[in-house]
Amino acid sequence: MEVILREEVEKLGRRGDVVKVAAGYARNYLLPKKLAVTANESNKKIVEQEKQAHLRRDAKEVSEAQELGKLMGSVSVTIAQKAGENDQLFGSVTAGDVAAALEKLGYTIDRRKVHLDEPIKQLGEHKVTVRLHRDVTLEIPVHVVRED
Repeated sequence: MEVILREEVEKLGRRGDVVKVAAGYARNYLLPKKLAVTANESNKKIVEQEKQAHLRRDAKEVSEAQELGKLMGSVSVTIAQKAGENDQLFGSVTAGDVAAALEKLGYTIDRRKVHLDEPIKQLGEHKVTVRLHRDVTLEIPVHVVRED
């Protein structure tokens, strides 16, 4: 079954792409969640107009993300955690903790945009990737120190 994507679907395609998917996947997932519409001429015209509006909006978001990236280029985050011997943390530092620390510095970043391969469990300096936009990412140094 051919459908036109209305949103970006991971491992399938971007907004406005005409893709061929299994009928059940389209009927049970893509269409009810309004992620796609069936591929016919009238829908193609409507989605093309939406795609143009989205491209303009996306260009604006990219420029805003680049500006924010420039501002955040010199930011470093310090997080105090309780730790035992051998610099092992009793808990761990998660993406939510990093996002909360950034918010204290005045940068409102969603925790889902902070990417950690795994939670930080050691004291020291770590690099954390923040994905501001699909095309704009930056690395922020995170210093995990012992809490008094």
